[in-house]
Amino acid sequence: MTCHAVSPLPSALHTLAAERQGLEALEAAFQSSLGSAFTQAVDRILNCAGRLIVTGIGKSGHIGRKIQATLASTGTPSLFVHPAEASHGDLGMVAPGDLILALSNSGETTELAAILAYAAHKKLGVIAITSVETSALARASEIALVLPKAQEACPMGLAPTTSTLLQLALGDALAIALLEKRGFTANDFQTFHPGGRLGARLRPVWELMHTGDALPLGKTRLSLRSVILEMTRKAFGCMGVTDDAGVLCGLITDADLRRALHRDLDATTAEEVMNRSPITTTPATLAQDVLLLMNARSKPITSLFVVGDDGRPQGIIHLHDLLRAGLS
Repeated sequence: MTCHAVSPLPSALHTLAAERQGLEALEAAFQSSLGSAFTQAVDRILNCAGRLIVTGIGKSGHIGRKIQATLASTGTPSLFVHPAEASHGDLGMVAPGDLILALSNSGETTELAAILAYAAHKKLGVIAITSVETSALARASEIALVLPKAQEACPMGLAPTTSTLLQLALGDALAIALLEKRGFTANDFQTFHPGGRLGARLRPVWELMHTGDALPLGKTRLSLRSVILEMTRKAFGCMGVTDDAGVLCGLITDADLRRALHRDLDATTAEEVMNRSPITTTPATLAQDVLLLMNARSKPITSLFVVGDDGRPQGIIHLHDLLRAGLS
């Protein structure tokens, strides 16, 4: 193999152009027969009593694994079955009521024969993703999602590039359409993604906030001296001010204290120095939204009170709590 001294940029631009044209062809195909088949496939998956079994080999198999992972994480029960392993015992993973989603660009992949024969024997539905409408896979399927003809980015037209991108895009379209049909919410997403940064972003603030005796709180008539002591003990850099009913009616920050230190610490009350319009959040607010709220002002907020529907403080969240949870 000879290495040629040419710039890689024209090659990269050619690849992107070819794949962009492929996506444009896919978008256009949705305006014709592919759109109708896609709608049928979404409804068929939604009404499936079992799981969606995704299968494919080679590059189609790699794309199939990604599609299956996206489907599972967005509310569609699914698993990937390798077609070669299927004929060596993994067909036992396929249960009555399951539905097959098989990927093959040519639609003539011999390794799919065992799982397709099993599907026919057990009367399981098959949805195909292929580029050849007359292929064996398309003929064996209940619904065929036929990709448009598109030029591979590979100059020899051999390495799957544009074709696999179209498979992936179609799989993403399926996952998102199913997500929207199911009414899948951010809370559902958090349930399936409890770990890592994504899980942290989707946690409700009540899971992270400080509660009970940890809250820096005082009544409106509390002296400024007592305010200083309360803020020092609780170390949040602020104190919430509540009325006689326990409703949060103000906030005193370190900056408010500094501005009031020239006043009589015993004669001045919390009500006289507090901010009467404190920014707050609710227990169900997602951590990512709390972080955005804290950073939205010209001077970022470091602590935020969490209040219930009745206006009473239920907790307090500090910026460091969000950072420790994995947000940044």
